[in-house]
Amino acid sequence: MLGLTQWQQTRFYQEVREEVKEEVKEEIKEEIKEEIKEEVKEEVKLEAIPRLWKMGLSLEQIAEALELKVEVVRQTIEKQDRQS
Repeated sequence: MLGLTQWQQTRFYQEVREEVKEEVKEEIKEEIKEEIKEEVKEEVKLEAIPRLWKMGLSLEQIAEALELKVEVVRQTIEKQDRQS
């Protein structure tokens, strides 16, 4: 019977191991892409808040339009005001 060390040295084991490593790498890449995509979407929304505010939209209207919480909109506007 093959011991663990002998099993790990077989061609089959090595090939399966490499395939699994590649699959895991691809899954991680996809997860990272999705995370980055979501972060970019959030950043774009936050950047739009001051412009919408200057156009006269209310906090609630901005929050609804951008699908954000009113508190997030309020904090973003307050931050913008402090920086100005």
